[in-house]
Amino acid sequence: MIHVGVIGCGRIAQVRHLPEYAENKNVAITGVYDLNHERAEAISRQYGAKAYSSHEELLADQEIEAVSVCAANNAHAQITIEALKAGKHVLCEKPMAVTLDECVEMVETAERCGKYLMIGHNQRLAPSHKRAKELIAGGAIGKILTFKTNFAHCGPETWTVDSQKNWFFDKSKSVFGAMADLGIHKTDLIQYLTDQKITEVEAVVTTLDKKDSSGQLIQVDDNALCIYRMEQGIIGTMTVSWTCYGKEENSTILYGTQGVMRIYDDPNYSIIIEKRDGTREFYQVDQIQTNDHQTKSGVIDMWVDCLVNHHEPEISGKEALSAMKAVFAALESSRTGQKVCVRQGEL
Repeated sequence: MIHVGVIGCGRIAQVRHLPEYAENKNVAITGVYDLNHERAEAISRQYGAKAYSSHEELLADQEIEAVSVCAANNAHAQITIEALKAGKHVLCEKPMAVTLDECVEMVETAERCGKYLMIGHNQRLAPSHKRAKELIAGGAIGKILTFKTNFAHCGPETWTVDSQKNWFFDKSKSVFGAMADLGIHKTDLIQYLTDQKITEVEAVVTTLDKKDSSGQLIQVDDNALCIYRMEQGIIGTMTVSWTCYGKEENSTILYGTQGVMRIYDDPNYSIIIEKRDGTREFYQVDQIQTNDHQTKSGVIDMWVDCLVNHHEPEISGKEALSAMKAVFAALESSRTGQKVCVRQGEL
């Protein structure tokens, strides 16, 4: 039995981490902490855990072997590093951290302490994405040449348990907007599907519509458009948005030498392959998660399997760092108006 603690009891913890831990027979939810102690107390009663008065107190509990870090973005690195040094394995929510130096320090600390570090990039675990990767590896569309991937919804307002204090719009806590909230998912996904790293980025990252409580445009981005070049020459676009006020978009289309693969681009089939010879293949694997339709993410089960069977997680800190480099490059490109090269293969 793995004893876990959860630091941060907001929406992502309540929708994903806590219920998925509770469903896993190899886990005991031992402790929880939140800045709002009343919230932590309520969660502790719900899951039969102890509510701690600080994250430091939780980390000092020797019974707890692993923690989920579900705090605001600006606290990810500090809490993760403290947890690793306290001898805990760490599953940290995305985005990994708010600076490249913090991301590197997280990876180095995990290696130095001999502990596992995993980041919650759940899109690669969606069943249709896993099936798509198998089909791509089997040559279903030949050599991939280009792609376009989109992730757009009406915003993160429902992803905070306190609607009066939406930390997503508070730059001091979130630091990033849609680019790191949604873009990190698709950045990681495209590297996963193509089995290639991003080496070059051009981007426009901007704020178009979202306003704060005073009626002013928020200080983080609500839209981003990126052109990515991969290490073997594949090029493609990624569009992410918090201002999609219609049906949520969460699709990826890959264009290869032998056909086109459409993933989560059709209401009836989760994968459609259009062959160069005119034939079509249809796969109904699952439906993608949306804000209104939440399904099991797969992140917790993968994480617990790593802990039980003592192996490095697929979505390790080092793997996540690669995607974060592309995100930071996109932000730099937008700021400077220049194409930015991504230094992969090094910390």
